Amino acid sequence: MKVALLYPEVYDMARFREERKEFPPFGVLYLAAVAEEAGHQVAIRRVAPGHTALDLTGFDAIGLSLASSATYGLMLQARREAMIDPGALIMAGGVHANFYPAESLRDLSADVVADGESEDTLLHLLDHIDDRDFSSVAGVVFERDGRIVRTPSRPLMRDIDTLPLPARHLLPRQDIVLSDRLAGTDTRMAHVMFSRGCPFPCSFCAVAQRRMQYRGGASARTELTHLIDTYDIGGFAIVDDNFIVNKAKVTDICDHITDLNLRWSALSRVDTVDQPLLEAMAASGCIEIKYGMESGSERLLKAMRKNTTQAKIRAAIEMTAKAGIQAKVFIIHGFPGENTETTRETITLLKQLRPMLGRVALFRFVPLPGTEVYANALLHGIRGTHLQPGWDGDWTKFHIHHNQRHWWGTEADWRETERSYRELRDFVESAWGPQG
Repeated sequence: MKVALLYPEVYDMARFREERKEFPPFGVLYLAAVAEEAGHQVAIRRVAPGHTALDLTGFDAIGLSLASSATYGLMLQARREAMIDPGALIMAGGVHANFYPAESLRDLSADVVADGESEDTLLHLLDHIDDRDFSSVAGVVFERDGRIVRTPSRPLMRDIDTLPLPARHLLPRQDIVLSDRLAGTDTRMAHVMFSRGCPFPCSFCAVAQRRMQYRGGASARTELTHLIDTYDIGGFAIVDDNFIVNKAKVTDICDHITDLNLRWSALSRVDTVDQPLLEAMAASGCIEIKYGMESGSERLLKAMRKNTTQAKIRAAIEMTAKAGIQAKVFIIHGFPGENTETTRETITLLKQLRPMLGRVALFRFVPLPGTEVYANALLHGIRGTHLQPGWDGDWTKFHIHHNQRHWWGTEADWRETERSYRELRDFVESAWGPQG
């Protein structure tokens, strides 16, 4: 069977204006790998502005990856404009579909939408391409006799080590190997995914899966060895939502890859690291950890449900520096309640951390669909969601690149937020250089 998997091309968060590509679309890469392993012919197709009228004739099944709400409109356009054979099975899945499966089914005129982990789901859907009876397939939404049918949720895989390696060979080599992406170095590197999910309830974060799934050290080593042999990499970046949660799992991976002599980076919270773990990571080649600091205001950290403090932030950065690893922090400015006082608290903390911080990435708050703050817009004073009256149908407004929309508060609140953002941005750029 011939299957086409479509994904939206997005640009790197910190370098959006340069149109620098972000990491590869791991969702479709894993789906493609599973489908190929089952004997299907698979092609991956890029969807981008100006590149939506795709010729998909000859394919028996089309899968649309709704990787983010900000690119949802782009995928809708591709669905309308693409040339598709009558009778081809139209499937959808991904982040946006996980949050709003029934809406995605209707908007895309899809035959079926996968809700949740989809590798096994895809194979079962392809088994029913002729009868179109998806009632026995777990974790899907479809329409039957004019009504929406939702099947029981699919249990998460107990062991994601059983998955084949992502089908990187279906993408151009330049989308896989990059030389300007690893912690400000020119190391030839690739991106990898060693875990899934994040158990923390941050109110601004659109993570659909709360249960963690980790790959083992042997599996990680197999993939990295493949990347060395196939792509001649000298390093890698782990793109997991939150790599450092289970210290034993992280240590297992470190133990298995130390002798590969690769340089690498990962993302973490400030309250999940300790000195022994950081030392083990450094010994295995880790050169940078990117922390979600978000704010220096404990009032805002509490409102964001970060459950961290200034003391925990300082401790994590100090331990990281002591281990010989560069620290980078992400800052989100403009969460509901942000003002001059909270902004200056962030600046003060950054000044204290400056000798130990290699890089800072500053973003403006956006109420991402699927987040707690989006779902409870009235509570947070948020406006402009698709769940509220007056929805304008513009999903692109939820992009996180230099977003200057007035999301909450009065005009006076917004003017203060704008002034304080400029103050913070000017400080960050004076200390760490221009923001993308």
